[in-house]
Amino acid sequence: MYIILVHSHIQPQHVERFREVTLRNAEASRGESGCVRFDVLQQADDPTRFTFIEMFKSEADALAHRETPHFKKWLEEAVPLMVEERTRVLYRAVSLTEK
Repeated sequence: MYIILVHSHIQPQHVERFREVTLRNAEASRGESGCVRFDVLQQADDPTRFTFIEMFKSEADALAHRETPHFKKWLEEAVPLMVEERTRVLYRAVSLTEK
C-alpha cells in the first residue's frame, strides 16, 4: 500500500472554489483502478486548511494518478488558490480499518 497525506492551505476567499475543483478531482481519482482510497478533509477550526488521504495499491499507481487528465486539471485550477506550496508526506500502513 502506498499512502500519501497532502496538506493544502487555501486563500480564504477561494475556499469554496477549491472545494469544488477538489471534489471533482477526488471523484475521478476514486475511479482509478489503482486507487484504494481518496479522502478530502477540511480542518474544523481553520476552514482554509485541507488534508487529503490518498491510498494507492502501489507507488506506480500513485505515479499514474499524477499523469491523469483530472489531476493535471486540478493542479491548474487549485494551485493558484493556495497560500503556500502544498506538502506531501508518505506513510506505511501499520493497522488499517477494513469493513
